[in-house]
Amino acid sequence: MAVKEFFQNAFKDMKESLKAQHEVDKAEFAAVKAESKAQWEEAKEKGNPEILKVKMQAERDKKTAAANDRLSKAQARVDAAKNNG
Repeated sequence: MAVKEFFQNAFKDMKESLKAQHEVDKAEFAAVKAESKAQWEEAKEKGNPEILKVKMQAERDKKTAAANDRLSKAQARVDAAKNNG
């Protein structure tokens, strides 16, 4: 292999490697940009009192429903124990 061919292959390899690295960089930049936008939207949502109220009420409703379910199951166990005892 001549020196000229060696350098031609070396520069070709570097060019291909640079293109591949550029694609990786573009993908990583897009991911970071999307993550930043998501964080921004989440921060805006937390700062909006109306949205926060709705979320908190939904969470309270969910917890109340779970507690009521537990209460009814416990009451059924109490009734079963009284009937068997």
